Amino acid sequence: MEITKLFYALLAFTYKNNFPDIHIVSWKRPYIRNNSWELIDIQELEWENGEKEMIEIFSKNDVYEIIKIVAGDDWAIKFMEEFELDISYSFKDTERYRVNCYMDTNGYSIAMRIIPREIPTLEQLWLGDIVKTMCSKSKWLILMTGPTGSGKSTNLAGMIDFINTNFKKHIITIEDPVEFSFESKKSLINQRELWNNTHSFANAMRAVLREDPDVIMLGEMRDPETIKTALTLAETGHLVLSSLHTNDTVQTVDRIVDVFPSTQQEQIRMQLAMSLIWIISQRLVPREDKEGRIASREILITNDAIRNLIITGKTHQLYSVLEVGARDGMILMDKYLLALYKKNIISKETLLSFARDKEILEMSV
Repeated sequence: MEITKLFYALLAFTYKNNFPDIHIVSWKRPYIRNNSWELIDIQELEWENGEKEMIEIFSKNDVYEIIKIVAGDDWAIKFMEEFELDISYSFKDTERYRVNCYMDTNGYSIAMRIIPREIPTLEQLWLGDIVKTMCSKSKWLILMTGPTGSGKSTNLAGMIDFINTNFKKHIITIEDPVEFSFESKKSLINQRELWNNTHSFANAMRAVLREDPDVIMLGEMRDPETIKTALTLAETGHLVLSSLHTNDTVQTVDRIVDVFPSTQQEQIRMQLAMSLIWIISQRLVPREDKEGRIASREILITNDAIRNLIITGKTHQLYSVLEVGARDGMILMDKYLLALYKKNIISKETLLSFARDKEILEMSV
């Protein structure tokens, strides 16, 4: 089958079955991640008329042809120069994907993740009234954290859509690439994409002050300059939302501080303590009650005790504050997992697999 037709059929197949990820690699059949979060190779595709067709192994040239389809000729040339490429791709005005093209020892590879067209509401994301309160603030820093594929971008999109729906603000997003596409409602939204609309996160963050924003959504805090600018913006009357690839809330605080040289860390701890209002660390874990996954979360909401521990560098004591902060809306990941287990939503195996303190939890079940 002609490679373009086969690629489009693969997209239609994954969309129809609500599979989240596609992996296309040289000298292998394509892989998909199913709803049980297993990665399996696709041996055949079924057409709408019921006919089935075997899928052959993709050659290196086949994969490059697909890269040209999703990226265009100019960006395909850039990929050959840089060896990796982050882009978004739309198919038939119904499907939108976050795409990473990269090289490995066998040739070219593509990882595609579908982005829902409909932006979920905070209610659908099980993010309660306290999140709406945070989104109503005129300043502060809100961080979504977790590993790749844990739903950080979806949560941020839900929060931006809530602000867009309920407040008259100027919202600017800076992303690599743009994932969810927003239309201005009560708010005015400008979305800027790395490489297409700006040369770097740092450049865009420096320029954003001249663009009269109320709310700034930064796709990811990647480097010291970007982090420092985000902290300054949050201190100076802007609501800043961003993400980090960290596993829990305390590690997030340490990661931000440790990015900087020791001579700057005291100042950064002070800035972070004074600008941070909320961290949510999220993992998506397999469900036991039905197919799919569910979010398990750890939530830190700053108060005087937390600010003091950040300033003095005693971040290891933050877990104790989270332990007793339930009345303020805080929770440890292990307690959240335990609550899911007691509701028969996840299995004991999943509970212990994702827990931080397995020994204590094992005594509780």
